[in-house]
Amino acid sequence: MKVGLAYTDEKNEIWLDLDVEENSTVEQVIETSGLLNKIPNLDLESRKVGIFGKFTRLTAKVSEGDRVEIYRPITRVLDEDDDDDDDD
Repeated sequence: MKVGLAYTDEKNEIWLDLDVEENSTVEQVIETSGLLNKIPNLDLESRKVGIFGKFTRLTAKVSEGDRVEIYRPITRVLDEDDDDDDDD
């Protein structure tokens, strides 16, 4: 079954087309891709994953044509001008 895998970080933009077994999970797709060997500090337990932009679990089954995504953490650095309340 054909699926895609998308991963990006500060140094890498990776898109892989993969052929995986039927009934594979998100985690199995990632393991099959070899991505964990290329990015050894990638900790799947601390990252969110999804399929086509929707959060899911590592144990979720994938379907033909799915795009598995590994999301990087979002951080926001506040400037002095940033104000959390909407008062002007």
